Amino acid sequence: QVRLVESGGGLVQPGGSLRLSCVGSGSFFSIGTMAWYRQGPGNERELVAQIASGFTTNYADSVKGRFTVSRDNAKNTVFLQMNSLKPEDTAVYYCYAEYRSSLYRTTYNPVWGQGTQVTVSS
Repeated sequence: QVRLVESGGGLVQPGGSLRLSCVGSGSFFSIGTMAWYRQGPGNERELVAQIASGFTTNYADSVKGRFTVSRDNAKNTVFLQMNSLKPEDTAVYYCYAEYRSSLYRTTYNPVWGQGTQVTVSS
């Protein structure tokens, strides 16, 4: 079983920056795609950014040019650098990953973190 733990959320003024981290731990063979989702007040959960194990990235249009997703495969960690933050970025940010449980299983299982609050306000 895999556990994801996020950190780095908090309160920041508009135009400021935050860096989120998410560490995977537990028993698994490998981690594939990792991603960040967010859910703002009254909104559905949406994809913010994702990064494959080969480092290919994909971003929501609303964060392109402001957010950067990266990962450290050796440490099973994914990061989200958020710059030029706007009030509309306020949300709970969730880490997501897909993992293989063993060498003999080719399917990937999804797992979510517990979420970290990001509030952008003056």
